[in-house]
Amino acid sequence: MNSHPLIDVSSLETALQQFADERDWQKYHSPKNLAMALTGEVGELAEIFQWLTEEQSKSVARDSKTAQAVREELADVMLYLVRLSSVLGVDLNEAVTQKLAKNGKKYPIGDSTPSRD
Repeated sequence: MNSHPLIDVSSLETALQQFADERDWQKYHSPKNLAMALTGEVGELAEIFQWLTEEQSKSVARDSKTAQAVREELADVMLYLVRLSSVLGVDLNEAVTQKLAKNGKKYPIGDSTPSRD
């Protein structure tokens, strides 16, 4: 594996663990509950885009009507994703690195047809 991680979420994992510990939320942070919460946050992010045109969707992070909501929903998605991976014991850097390599083989340069996984 590359000696330089693509992502390093260790500080965030620690902060999220401390946040949960301080509130005694461990009992609620089962993989099932965290996956459901993550899905809800992705839904809230998608809702921002729901009725926008393709062109409007490109500027949601700069539009004063949507910029704050986009930032907050992206943060919520990241927080739940990192918390879920931590609870499951999944190394996100390793998972991302392996998936990127797998996608590189599946979609060689010059093949611009995306798939659904």
